[in-house]
Amino acid sequence: MSTLPEGLSYTAEHEWVSLDGDVATVGITAYAAEQLGDVVFVALPEVGSELSLGGVCGEVESHKSVSELFAPLAGVVVEINEALESTPELAGSEPFGQGWLFRVQAAQPDLGHLLDADSYQKHLDELS
Repeated sequence: MSTLPEGLSYTAEHEWVSLDGDVATVGITAYAAEQLGDVVFVALPEVGSELSLGGVCGEVESHKSVSELFAPLAGVVVEINEALESTPELAGSEPFGQGWLFRVQAAQPDLGHLLDADSYQKHLDELS
């Protein structure tokens, strides 16, 4: 398993969050991408939609399975990665880069409920 990028927060559902002010960028982790295999479709929340913490807000589909996306923060979706409409495989091949999923203006920009890189790595270790 590759080293996790520093400065990100993680969910137990294998999503990452990067906070810039009150806008959070969300994507799937390399572990999630590896488990999914070749990503063939990504369903993202609509810009302007309100997300509730932990609520289902989209899905990532591969040849092997469909995985739901869960909102790591409550807030309003301000941007989606439109590149994923034509090249959904970016979510799997570049999960920490061009494969980001969406950005949400957080109702409460506090990531204290999420895992840091060390805690997420421990979570991954427990899964294997």
